[in-house]
Amino acid sequence: MVNTIGPYLGLWVLMYFCLDVSYWLVMPLALLAGAFMVRAFIIFHDCGHGSFFKSKKANAIVGVLTGVLTLTPYYQWRWEHAVHHSSTGDLDRRGTGDVWTLTVEEYLQSSRWKKFAYRLARNPVVLFVLAPLALFLFLNRVPNRRAPRRERRSVHWTNLAILVIAAALSWAYGFKAYLIIQLTVLMVAGSVGVWLFYVQHQFEGVYWERNENWDYATAALQGSSFYKLPRLLQWFSGNIGFHHIHHLSPRIPNYHLEKCHKSEPLFQAVKPITLFGSFKSFTFRLWDEQRHRLVGYAHLKTARAERLHSHGRKP
Repeated sequence: MVNTIGPYLGLWVLMYFCLDVSYWLVMPLALLAGAFMVRAFIIFHDCGHGSFFKSKKANAIVGVLTGVLTLTPYYQWRWEHAVHHSSTGDLDRRGTGDVWTLTVEEYLQSSRWKKFAYRLARNPVVLFVLAPLALFLFLNRVPNRRAPRRERRSVHWTNLAILVIAAALSWAYGFKAYLIIQLTVLMVAGSVGVWLFYVQHQFEGVYWERNENWDYATAALQGSSFYKLPRLLQWFSGNIGFHHIHHLSPRIPNYHLEKCHKSEPLFQAVKPITLFGSFKSFTFRLWDEQRHRLVGYAHLKTARAERLHSHGRKP
């Protein structure tokens, strides 16, 4: 808490004093604040799993507070994220807390409009720049109608707290300065956060199965990546790269994940994805059920030919 929330708030204070000098001093600090916001979100995330503290009450209090700092309603996010953990890698339970992923056959059967929407949603600029801003600024402000009452109310209380803080900082910094700083911080944190989430479940060799063949332990160890990052990036991302262990047992706090990895040969047998190796995930667009792997759009030509052949027609 001290080495994450402390520097994050300290950077906001430092940016306040730098405003009178130059935005060229403010912007690097805002970028760094974005990195600390990522780490603050990991604390928020662990509280949602009940793992950061032993105390349920402490997890709730810190979860709500860090939720305000990261513009995310604690109880509703916790409810949606629990669905994600219970359905990762299950082709029949997609749609909540995951990245929109179609199978090759589903894509081929889609309307022209749905294909366009899917390609737009999976475009890197939309997925890693525009979507994070939309998520944290707008989608997180709206209660999920399917969520229980407490979860929906948490959205309203979080929105009120964010509004009060935004009004106070706008008064202190000036509305324009506050807006520029907040959007910069949010863009860094949001883009990094979405990328981490994406590469943890969209990688070569990832596990997807239909519900009748789906297995929780296999989905955790093979459907979630071991993202081996350089030491500094591992620290800022709160060890979330050990995602295979996290999905196997979400009650393990982030500060014990590396220790678990080193102590169990089973975890060490999981093939790591390196920082540069993870960029290959940009090319993955669809799930091929026949080949049990993620493929790019270039694969559609082959899939169409195979589909026509199976119907006895020439491609």
